[in-house]
Amino acid sequence: MIVQTIQLALTPVFVLVAIGNILNILSTRLGRVVDRARYLQGLHNETEGGEHDMIVREIRLVDRRIKIITRAIKLMVLSALTIGSTVALLFLQGLAELDLHLLVAIVFLISIMLLLFALVLFLRETQVAAEALVVPTDYLELHRNI
Repeated sequence: MIVQTIQLALTPVFVLVAIGNILNILSTRLGRVVDRARYLQGLHNETEGGEHDMIVREIRLVDRRIKIITRAIKLMVLSALTIGSTVALLFLQGLAELDLHLLVAIVFLISIMLLLFALVLFLRETQVAAEALVVPTDYLELHRNI
């Protein structure tokens, strides 16, 4: 019976490994965004006019990115916790010979939904990051024929 339980618990464990990898990516992105925010905050008091406005716009985008990544990380961690709960329930079911199939299914479904919501936030954060990468038209000098 324990061998079957271990085999059954492998799928959620693979999902847990994937969540760990995604968390690593998100935390790396968060670190880079925080570094960028600190750099921009240093420029904030040193700039004026149009350059200052560009700094403020980018600081706003960086702030949005930080909030989105933080939410995604929270959802990923909650998903990981529910995956862990799924594994624990599977072992409880196998060892105590309880019928927890429905509860296990519900907890696993919740973990997958949390994972999906976190991935949607990750997608949104990459879109906001792309907005920040748009070259301002001031730098393009479109009025010049070069």
